[in-house]
Amino acid sequence: MKRRDFVKTAIAGSAIACTNSLFAAEKKSQKQPDLVAIHGGSAVQMFEKGIAEMGGMSRFVKKGQTVVLKPNIAWDRTPDFGANTDPDLVAAVVKACLAAGAKKVLCFDHTCHAADDCYKHSGTAEAVEKAGGEMVSGNAHSMFIDQDIPRGVSLKKAKVHKLAAEADVFINMPILKHHGGTKITCAMKNYMGCILDRQFWHRNDLPQCIADFSSYQKTSLTIVDAYHVMLEHGPQGKDPKFAPVVKYQVISTDIVAADAAAVQIFATVAKQYGMGKPYTLDEIPYIGLAEKLGVGTADLSKLNVKRISVA
Repeated sequence: MKRRDFVKTAIAGSAIACTNSLFAAEKKSQKQPDLVAIHGGSAVQMFEKGIAEMGGMSRFVKKGQTVVLKPNIAWDRTPDFGANTDPDLVAAVVKACLAAGAKKVLCFDHTCHAADDCYKHSGTAEAVEKAGGEMVSGNAHSMFIDQDIPRGVSLKKAKVHKLAAEADVFINMPILKHHGGTKITCAMKNYMGCILDRQFWHRNDLPQCIADFSSYQKTSLTIVDAYHVMLEHGPQGKDPKFAPVVKYQVISTDIVAADAAAVQIFATVAKQYGMGKPYTLDEIPYIGLAEKLGVGTADLSKLNVKRISVA
């Protein structure tokens, strides 16, 4: 099956098409899934169902390990804008990691707006701390260390946040949304919050730099928040009306596959709501570039994919 043929079912009425019509690449297998696509329910309900299907958080977190979460907290926006990762989802992941035996769970982002405002108004800081995790500065220059990017084409070196470089377990938690420069921002682009100099990427072939850094960053799990999907005016958002509640989530061990699935979700939602554009994989070049570097696969038919609907 061609990777661009995931959406098989026409969308009718006002209801969002369920994951069964989106991810036709599901294989029947006794193996633990490489990717779980969930639809329906709250962000927390989808995570709980999805991570159980993935084999539980203990598949990824062992007793005594330090876990680092990298949600998108870049913008001084409340959750209804769909600009930042759902704070309740982040809290649920913190709790799951601690229950699996994590020594501590740390959370950060190199924000675009003022860090204190982003951490507070997104709801992330309060949610993480109540769940037993710890917020860490993502903007302090002292937190960044020089790292080589061995497989990099445009990006050969970068100042990388210590938590991203040194984590026992790194969990990437992007939100799916529109982006003015790259059309869509999701899992791999969320890595821009791990580095100090974003402008270098913008000046030196942004899609290639995104792919390059993805070849460096070791990530145990990617959890795509698509409860709200901002269809226009990304990445920071203009009004909550451009970020409808659509109730999707993707959990995967393959970050390229997670982004490929996210493109299909975005296209489906854009068609349904008549906002944004139903982009194809070819229109999001960093996905193919990362695949070329061996980061993962955008062809879901090669993976063990599981679909779940939450009543």
